[in-house]
Amino acid sequence: MKKYFSYLRVSSARKQGDNTSLPQQREIIKSFALRNNIEIIREFQEKETAAKRGRTLFNEMIKELKKRKAEGVLIHKIDRSARNLKDWADLGELIDHDIDVRFVSENIDIRSRGGRLSADIQAVVAADYIRNLREETKKGFYGRLRQGIYPLPAPVGYQDKGKGNPKEIDSLQARFVRKAFEMYATGSWSLDDLVEKMYDLGLRNRRGGKVTRNGLATVLHNPFYMGLIQLQVSQEVFPGKHHPIVSKHLFDKVQEVLGGKATEKKLSHFFIFRKLARCRLCGHTLVGEIQKGHVYYRCHSKNCPQKTSREELIEAAFTKKLKQLRFNEAENRYFREWLKRSYQQVLEFKETQHKALSLRLEQTKDRMSRIADAYIEGVFDKETYQEKRSALLLEEKDIEEKMEHLDRSESKTLGKIEKFLELANNAYLTYKLATPEEKRGLVKIVTSNLSVEDKNVFIELNFPFKVIENRPKNINGTPYRAVPRTFLLLLSQLYEYFSVQGDEE
Repeated sequence: MKKYFSYLRVSSARKQGDNTSLPQQREIIKSFALRNNIEIIREFQEKETAAKRGRTLFNEMIKELKKRKAEGVLIHKIDRSARNLKDWADLGELIDHDIDVRFVSENIDIRSRGGRLSADIQAVVAADYIRNLREETKKGFYGRLRQGIYPLPAPVGYQDKGKGNPKEIDSLQARFVRKAFEMYATGSWSLDDLVEKMYDLGLRNRRGGKVTRNGLATVLHNPFYMGLIQLQVSQEVFPGKHHPIVSKHLFDKVQEVLGGKATEKKLSHFFIFRKLARCRLCGHTLVGEIQKGHVYYRCHSKNCPQKTSREELIEAAFTKKLKQLRFNEAENRYFREWLKRSYQQVLEFKETQHKALSLRLEQTKDRMSRIADAYIEGVFDKETYQEKRSALLLEEKDIEEKMEHLDRSESKTLGKIEKFLELANNAYLTYKLATPEEKRGLVKIVTSNLSVEDKNVFIELNFPFKVIENRPKNINGTPYRAVPRTFLLLLSQLYEYFSVQGDEE
């Protein structure tokens, strides 16, 4: 009985399945072997495309046949063996060395000149089919890219929304992706440390596992997150229709850090008041240092008589200031009532103004329609019509802008005041519970000037915290009886301040 190999192949388990094509190929080959008194001594089963060279099992089979480990090989069809001409040439070399290559579902005598020619033609057709398929796939791929649609699986932080649709932001993971960019941009995090930190925060890959070091590096290098699509191999860039997760400014900053151009020097010790506290005598910045387990701030300018000051001294003075910002029960009650009343007034004002502006807009559109009719009837010449139409279009645009401004202005200012009052009221407790980094951030927000002279600490608060600090109080700390008048003055100052801040938070 002749001893042969058998070779079975599908492009992938996902495309052709383990339960259809492979079993069918196996049964057809076994049936042929039985009819022709052939024993199959080894089966080579592969799930890989034949369009490219480098198939592991195919190459192994060729080597085994060259060593005469079998008399030949049984293959279902020509296109199961090779769809590129180099692999077909390897099979042809086996045939030239009298190794029997049989295609069991095709009535071709590969050993005859005519049969070999017929097989060669089929192999060329199979190779051309792959070339054409590749070109059509490439055409469709680039077509999607030109539409601004990424045709590959969504990267971390995005979700697939079907063929022909832009990727959508994954509201949960996108927050962590943005946080990773922000943290790495500081230059204070290595990739390895950031991987662990982001995993603790909740960043996960598409399979729900940890984003690895290489995975995170890929994320940080990928301009997809700022709205562009870049092909990894060709480096071609296309504008994307998807919403960006990070700004170009932040992305560029991360690239500088990745390239080693903006790496921030890591501090061996963290000082809360570093570059924030000054010497009151000479004006120079105090430098933090550690002595006997305590943090001290020292003036390093020559001939300055300033002595060192302990961090606890500065911190005590700062927290004392924060305590002064806290509101008592009466103040809190008044603020809540004022905000509630103000929001209601704004809402009523908006409704009234919106109705008035809507009416004006309808009247303008009606006038536009009437002058168009008049022009058609010959009442106006073309120049007069264009002049009147332009004036009405400008009026319409002005009304629309007023309506848009009305929708966002007053309530946004009130929202800022509400957030600020909450921050000021809770500043002391926030500082006490904060990490050193968060404490430093609060010092920056609250103070405009912090200076030290011997054991005296002088702190000036930023406006509008200064307004809260200077609010009138009597000896026992409760507001004067004229609470509304006093607080209306305070709130009017805050309102004026926040209303001119524009869209800045």
